[in-house]
Amino acid sequence: MTAPRLELTGISKQYPAVKANDNVSLTVQPGEIHALLGENGAGKSTLMKIVFGAVQPDSGQIQVDGQAVQIRNPHEAKAHGIAMVFQHFSLFDTLTAAENVWLGLDSGETLAEVTARMKKKAGDYGLQVDATRPVHSLSVGECQRVEIVRALLSEPRLLILDEPTSVLTPMAVQSLFNTLRQLAQEGCSILYISHKLDEIRELCHQCTVLRGGRVTGAVDPRQETNASLSRLMIGAEPPKLVHRESRLGDVALEVKALSLAPDNIYGVPLQGIALQLRAGEVLGIAGVSGNGQQELLAALSGEDCRAAAGSLRLFGQDIARAGPTRRRALGLHFVPEERLGRGAVPSLSLAGNTLLSRRESLRRFGWIDVAATRALAAKLIENFKVKAGGPDAVAKSLSGGNLQKFIVGREIDARPKVLIVAQPTWGVDVGAAAQIRAELLALRDAGCAVLVVSEELDELLELSDRLMVIARGRLSPSVAARDASVERIGQWMAGLFDEAQEASHAQA
Repeated sequence: MTAPRLELTGISKQYPAVKANDNVSLTVQPGEIHALLGENGAGKSTLMKIVFGAVQPDSGQIQVDGQAVQIRNPHEAKAHGIAMVFQHFSLFDTLTAAENVWLGLDSGETLAEVTARMKKKAGDYGLQVDATRPVHSLSVGECQRVEIVRALLSEPRLLILDEPTSVLTPMAVQSLFNTLRQLAQEGCSILYISHKLDEIRELCHQCTVLRGGRVTGAVDPRQETNASLSRLMIGAEPPKLVHRESRLGDVALEVKALSLAPDNIYGVPLQGIALQLRAGEVLGIAGVSGNGQQELLAALSGEDCRAAAGSLRLFGQDIARAGPTRRRALGLHFVPEERLGRGAVPSLSLAGNTLLSRRESLRRFGWIDVAATRALAAKLIENFKVKAGGPDAVAKSLSGGNLQKFIVGREIDARPKVLIVAQPTWGVDVGAAAQIRAELLALRDAGCAVLVVSEELDELLELSDRLMVIARGRLSPSVAARDASVERIGQWMAGLFDEAQEASHAQA
């Protein structure tokens, strides 16, 4: 019989505040796509970092192709044919995508050869990657593609993917699935970490479920339902979202004829952006990554203050040239798509991170009320069910989903009048996603105006009262979510909404 590609036996890892892995065992066969499922903080990422050599276990054994091994670092993991795409990327912002990949290779290739190989590999698997662009100019989705291509260039025998589809469009997800199936047919084993139950049931051959660091089940996901997988993962089915009829209030945020040239050569120009967001509604903006979302969010949040006077109004006040502090004072809060680095400072405690957008703890002359920051962080941890080692835990110590809950909770708890949120449930489990979406709808029902920018169409259809699409820096007309279809939104994502705009203008 062929030896398993990977066999873990009795893996345990204790951190000061939590036991991340508790006697975990799993087996992955050659050519098998094996899902690792669990709620945020269940120990999935720690286990995969152990396999990749980025973290050392306290106890247990690892076997690769039937041989017991000690993987002391990622270099040794690569020598065993193991590659990993992390949920939080490891790319140098000031280097190009190709330079980032070139640095990690030991092949002796020139940069030009690596660039050519990247382009070919990306083309083979339908992953749009511009190898010559600096990473700081890429969206989160584009960075993720770079990481996937980098992993594929090493021709791995075991590929670990941590939330690989969290910022991919449905079409790109299917393209990635085709890639993974092809790799599996060629004998590559794949460990697939995801919270998306439909994806796991569609793609994976086997599934190991973790809860609280322990294995709670090993099943064939093709024989399971979403409900049964949820029960294994979180002990219950996620609550159903209650979407009440909206009660519209006054116009909260208005954008008129907003056109902006990009502030770098790789940016997307905004062209005649126009929208109205009213109190008591959720407006969703869909689109393929890299079509102007970053530029629009920067203009709305106040990070980019180059807009023409009068093109941005908040409750009737011209805010085109106002910075983020002034906009927050008027009731506008913002959740960026990048958790670490923009939504939170990685090395700061959760208490310290409350100061990024919550200034209640600042006293005269810039003094910080440390007790107040800790009390606020403790309240957010409790109210939003964040798994963390208390207010003093540093942001980078949290799992991606738990950090997302903390950041979203920090802004919701501020009782904003307008909330702009990008990728609200990126990388969070089904229970946490349901909680975040319910909180956003509760905010909307309380009269807040909510703008959600997401590449996850199912999420937008579930949350939004109205939908718009951004493509090549232009916004489509709005359509009621109940009247939107995947086919129509897909066409609009390709920029095919001129006819709809003409019809809208004719009706007006």
